[in-house]
Amino acid sequence: MRAEDEAEPEASVRFTGPDETERREERVGKSFVAGASVIGDAIVHAGAGGETGAARPARGLGLALFGSELRTMFRRWRTWAMLGALALIPILIAVAVRLTSGEGGGPPFLDQVTQNGVFVGVTALVVATPLFLPLTIAVVSGDTIAGEASNGTLRYLLLAPAGRVRLLVTKYAGAAVFCLAAALTVVVAGIGIGAVLFPIGPVTLLSGDTVSLGEGLLRFLAIAGYVTVSMLGLSAIGLFLSTMTRVPVGAMATTAILAVTAQILDALPQLEWLHPWLFTHYWLDFADLMRQPPFWDTFAANALLQAGYVAVFGALALGRIRTADILS
Repeated sequence: MRAEDEAEPEASVRFTGPDETERREERVGKSFVAGASVIGDAIVHAGAGGETGAARPARGLGLALFGSELRTMFRRWRTWAMLGALALIPILIAVAVRLTSGEGGGPPFLDQVTQNGVFVGVTALVVATPLFLPLTIAVVSGDTIAGEASNGTLRYLLLAPAGRVRLLVTKYAGAAVFCLAAALTVVVAGIGIGAVLFPIGPVTLLSGDTVSLGEGLLRFLAIAGYVTVSMLGLSAIGLFLSTMTRVPVGAMATTAILAVTAQILDALPQLEWLHPWLFTHYWLDFADLMRQPPFWDTFAANALLQAGYVAVFGALALGRIRTADILS
């Protein structure tokens, strides 16, 4: 009788809010099955080559988890909604220039759009980099760990042999892939709509030289790579903040606010000594790639700065996820 009496309160708690409980259990169950399937398949495929030792299974498991992360990310409607919103930026710019014949001021490269439509892509990057790109990056990076924790699926992702370090690296790699996808979306959509609404041809560089259309397109892809590298530091910050909370929205908002704050500080001449250390300092310096020959020093300085932020906030995230009780 005592055991039955003790079981009754538990049953009453268990059936409180049935809809919410069923949805949570369904999400957790699906995550467990998917996680177990990924881990099992990785172990099988990693060991299929006959290689002895733990290196081959660990490597195969890491690739399987990374592939699973990418599939999960690009199956979400939210991801495609954000990419679609980014694609609208060059479309709106091109339509506005077409309707107004390019009159008036505007962002850099805008005056080139009417002569060569491929400049729509790089003009859109100038518009998107300070605000719109950081917002999407903040959403993705802020959801990396906190999203799994809030859904109750994090504990299953951390089952052996899928450890915390591997999970953290996989989550960050997924966020980095989104950075590349976001930058390419703006550039490719811009080139596409520019080709539809304006003439295209050889590209005139900032130095006054003219290069072929093919080389110009390669330079635009290099600019997309530059912007991708620029967002890696912000992604690392978002990843760290995501380990600090179970509420994804909090990590997303804080990451976005830090991006805006850093740009404000970078605009204050009184803080000139601080500017080179801000992760936003080189965000808009990709115009150096539109010179002949390309000026790669800025690219290298930006990459070094972002690598520092990745190292620092990656280490902080690693320390947090290793020591914090994030499963409770």
